[in-house]
Amino acid sequence: MSFNLSDWALRHRSMVWYMIIVSIVAGVLSYVNLGREEDPSFTIKVMFITAVLPGATAEETREQVTDRIEKKMQELENLKFTRSETFPGRAVVYVELTPETRGAAVTQTWLKIRNMMSDLTPQFPAEFAGYAISDDFGDVYGSIYAFTADGFSPQEVKDRVEEVRSAVLTLPAAGKVELIGTQDPVVHVEFSARKLAALGLDQSTVLATLAAQNAIVPSGIIRTADELIAVRMSGRFAGAEDLAAAPLRVDDTFFTLADVAEVRAGFADPPSSLFRYNGQPAVGLIIGMKQGANILDFGAELTELMDRIATELPVGIELHKVADQPKVVEDSVNHFLRALAEAVAIVLLVSFISLGWRAGLVVTMSIPLVLALTFVILDAMGVTLQRISLGALIIALGLLVDDAMIAIETMIARLEAGDKIAKAASYAWTSIAFPMLSGTLVTVAGFIPIGLNSSQAGEYTLSLFYVIAISLMLSWVVAVLFAPLIGATVLPKHLPHHDPRPGPLRRAFRTLLCAAMRAKWITILATVLLFGSALYGMRHIEQQFFPASDRPELLVDVTMRQNSAIAATDTAMAELDAWLATRPEAQYWTTYVGRSAPRFLLSLDTPTPAPFMGQMVVMTAGLEDRNALRAALEEKSRDMAGVDVFTKLIELGPPVGKPVQYRIMGPDRARLLAEARSLAKVLADDPRLSNITIDEGEPVRVARVVLDQERLRQLGLTQKDVAQALQTLFEGVTITELRDGQTLVDVVARGAEADRTSLASLSSLQLPSPSGVPVPLLSFAHLDWQMEPPVLHARNRVPTISVKAAVTGRNQPATITADLAAKIAAQLETLPAGYKIEPGGVAESSGESQAPIVAVVPLMVLVILTLVMVQVQSFRLMFIVLAVAPLGLIGVVAAMLPSAQPLGFVAILGVLALVGILIRNSLILMAEVQDLLEKGHSHWRAVFEASDSRARPILLTAAAASLALIPISREVFWAPMAFAMMGGIIAGTLITLVFAPALYCVVFGVKPPPKGEEAPPEPVSEGA
Repeated sequence: MSFNLSDWALRHRSMVWYMIIVSIVAGVLSYVNLGREEDPSFTIKVMFITAVLPGATAEETREQVTDRIEKKMQELENLKFTRSETFPGRAVVYVELTPETRGAAVTQTWLKIRNMMSDLTPQFPAEFAGYAISDDFGDVYGSIYAFTADGFSPQEVKDRVEEVRSAVLTLPAAGKVELIGTQDPVVHVEFSARKLAALGLDQSTVLATLAAQNAIVPSGIIRTADELIAVRMSGRFAGAEDLAAAPLRVDDTFFTLADVAEVRAGFADPPSSLFRYNGQPAVGLIIGMKQGANILDFGAELTELMDRIATELPVGIELHKVADQPKVVEDSVNHFLRALAEAVAIVLLVSFISLGWRAGLVVTMSIPLVLALTFVILDAMGVTLQRISLGALIIALGLLVDDAMIAIETMIARLEAGDKIAKAASYAWTSIAFPMLSGTLVTVAGFIPIGLNSSQAGEYTLSLFYVIAISLMLSWVVAVLFAPLIGATVLPKHLPHHDPRPGPLRRAFRTLLCAAMRAKWITILATVLLFGSALYGMRHIEQQFFPASDRPELLVDVTMRQNSAIAATDTAMAELDAWLATRPEAQYWTTYVGRSAPRFLLSLDTPTPAPFMGQMVVMTAGLEDRNALRAALEEKSRDMAGVDVFTKLIELGPPVGKPVQYRIMGPDRARLLAEARSLAKVLADDPRLSNITIDEGEPVRVARVVLDQERLRQLGLTQKDVAQALQTLFEGVTITELRDGQTLVDVVARGAEADRTSLASLSSLQLPSPSGVPVPLLSFAHLDWQMEPPVLHARNRVPTISVKAAVTGRNQPATITADLAAKIAAQLETLPAGYKIEPGGVAESSGESQAPIVAVVPLMVLVILTLVMVQVQSFRLMFIVLAVAPLGLIGVVAAMLPSAQPLGFVAILGVLALVGILIRNSLILMAEVQDLLEKGHSHWRAVFEASDSRARPILLTAAAASLALIPISREVFWAPMAFAMMGGIIAGTLITLVFAPALYCVVFGVKPPPKGEEAPPEPVSEGA
């Protein structure tokens, strides 16, 4: 006698009840322990290297620094590409790894890059000033606080926030905690070139004198017979006042530094970046969390700490919460849990209505069992509760009750046939358990493209595969192990024989089924025509990558000309600050000048900091206010000439920046810039696009000092002397440091404001000669005005210029890119060899994410084919089973076109999953046909009875699976997938129930009996 798991469960009731109780308790504990996130985490496999070559042009920096670094990085085996931005004297190289690089391999690669840079350092020019490597590009600072002050200096505010930082770091789960918007104290010594020349002072000598007086230099130790006595020197500067009073001498004339220079304490000028809250200068505290910590617990601890600190701050300093990711996560998870509860209620309602209260109760008890065991495994795997995993649970709900429904339906049918409760409960194992297992495995196989997708988007959605695969496999275990025992306990010992007369709905279905089987060719032709119409309709469904988030924040990117000073950027953003103060939709906002907002969300795009850019994050009350403010901001931006103001929403999934992008690559930058302008015009002609920018920008003017080298030698000067004098005049040089406790204050010597901000100062500049006689600059040099690129971009060492555009309204970037393909191809044909145009933005990211899906589909097909063949062991039956797989597309198009839902990355995954779901139904149907044939039924009657008896459980499962998706059909992220799967399941199931029998009749040549003999003479009880 073969082993029967259901029978074993009935014979070991206490043990199985114990397993049920333990499963529920373990599930509850695991659920409490599961981590919470808003979105699943994914590794941003990007590191950037910043290197400095002072005084070099952008082209010189590219040749001597950027190209060497990129060339070295190309030795990495797991390199996806390098991307560089080269400014005059500064290079930033981004290194991105292949999507297949995961976990420890990423960390090992970062370590290898550090070693490679150490090996590369000797190859840089002697003037190379060093490099910095940042491998924390993907660090998230989910909690941000702003400190504003009235009546306190920036240094006092900074010191106070440093104290708060120290307090935050005492929290066990606190990760990186940093300050932004701080202004470094500096003492400026501003010389007047005319005064120095009039007094015959050599500026370099003065600076050297000041540095020597302030240096910490050992002055010896007196060693007596009894002790050691250290000798200390006085004279070091304590502050700006001491520095101003420093004595100087020219021949017999004595004077102080204040006589020839203005000495004043202040802050770094110009600042590298600025931070404001509601337009008011502020210091920001950005707080990260340790990997693996519970964000809700950390959020509660942090809130308690900050509430206490707020009460201890002095009057005049105020604390403002800017970003609160723990609260966002809590609200997001609770929102999805409510949707999960709604889905559970819908599935239970379907079960109770269709099966009755007793059988519905068995199915009801199966759901928490499956969920509990799923939580246990997810907790062990480290999968968190977030948008993807909770959505996957809702998707799985309608599928996981399928096995329990079939098992209980079979049990009820056996009870109605007169079997005893034990035999009825164990009958499903012998009749339908293995077809159910094959069907479950086929359904799971439909999600293989998600589980094996190596792209960043695949990593983002990976938990979808885990949740569905685990829950569906557990649903089969529950159906054959726990459900029989629960059914034997809840259902009555005996049931009356079922009324053989079918109801009106069943009679209608039998009539339709009989007609479809008799007119089998018409049925097949009608199905093919419907499928062809669906393929045609697919052309009219908009394409999408990931939708924008439904969070209320609005991001505003501000970009100036690439040679703009940070003061100009600050002025433009201050205008937006003032405008936002008049808008009722803006609850509060933060302004970042010279940099972007910290990555408070993993999917946030963070561009390279630069003086010409900034970003604002505006919080609104809800989506209506957010969208209204966005429209008003776009209107406002039209009045700001010369400023690119790009308003955008927070992205879901991997960041892409502006959605429509093209990269033009080739050897000649002048040709690239001309082609970029032509491409920008093509984009500008499309009314669906706006905010079109070229990332390399227009060339900017440069004042070139052309030296007469012969005259320079006669004067005893060198090119270095001239360069240092100009650097000191315009930028300033650090000559020494003042020590204020642990704070080091730079003393910076530079020209007076009138000299360093005027082009005329170049003409009047005088330099001291070795003889002490001032020499006019124009006596040995002349000025030449030239144009240079402000920044050079490259990708894999190839010069690259990107053209980027925003999308207006509800238009989809993928659709626009497809529409522009012909025009882009026409421009590409005019380019010589060595030039190419590549799509970027959404088109590129979507392609990179879908390519691994296409690559894995053959494996999915092979697995499904193998599972089907193992079950049916017939090529003809396998053909019938597989023929229903694409029919879900009919429902997909029928649902998505009227609802105007786009076919995005997640929706494509849902369409692929439909293949497994529909094949499962067909597989169980064909298994029933084979079972009836073995019992001696004719082919016609076997097909008819199997379709008739399996229609109810298949339709119930379809109803549960589709209706359970209603709660997430309201979600921005899940709506396309929900509509696709609802339409596909409903239409695919209905069509399968008539198409598969008709196709069977054609494939096996089944002849219909005379009219009136189609229906079975008695009710079907075997396996029904």
